[in-house]
Amino acid sequence: MRILQSSIVRAVCACVVGYLLVMYRTEMLQWLTIAIGALFFVSGLISVIMYYVEKRKAERTAEQLATIAEMRDGADAPEDKRDILRSIKPTFPLVGLGSMILGAILSMMPSTFINGVMYVLAAILILGAINQYFNLSGILKISRVPFIYWLFPTIILLAGIYMLVNPLESMAMPFRILGWCLILYGVVECINSIKIYKAKKDYEKAQQRLEETTTTSMEDNIEDAEIVE
Repeated sequence: MRILQSSIVRAVCACVVGYLLVMYRTEMLQWLTIAIGALFFVSGLISVIMYYVEKRKAERTAEQLATIAEMRDGADAPEDKRDILRSIKPTFPLVGLGSMILGAILSMMPSTFINGVMYVLAAILILGAINQYFNLSGILKISRVPFIYWLFPTIILLAGIYMLVNPLESMAMPFRILGWCLILYGVVECINSIKIYKAKKDYEKAQQRLEETTTTSMEDNIEDAEIVE
């Protein structure tokens, strides 16, 4: 019974998550973009903070080494300090700063970023489809091109146009597909769990009846054996 309950709970959770993905796919896409942006921003911020921590350590180390050099050689301490600091100073994390900027853009303007990405992808698809049309037209001069070869670039062109007209909707399409798959999984899991549970119960009842029949038969044989004696 515990196995049945866990399967049903798992199926219900899958259906609920699938329903949320289907009904609120655009919002889920935006929240996912914001979460990714937050991760980029935090990772970049950590690298920048570590840079300043290491820079302060390098400055203290340069001061100590310059003081030791001055005491030993009588050299110009400020000049020695600059040379030492230049040699041990950490490199500024440009990648970390870029991660912070990208994370801020993703977190503060998720819809704008998604639209921009989808416009770029749509333009790539449209240009690719047009290029395929030109290539097929060139082949027509020397050979016949079957209809199916024209169908593929047409599908690509239509997909690009659809992405250009509805960028958020087309970007959220995988969430809708995933949501319906989760709902289907939940329903099938629930049906299979109930079916397996009933099959196990029927098997246990059949085994119990077989054991009872075997026991009764053995008792009858024992009674017959006593009567023969």
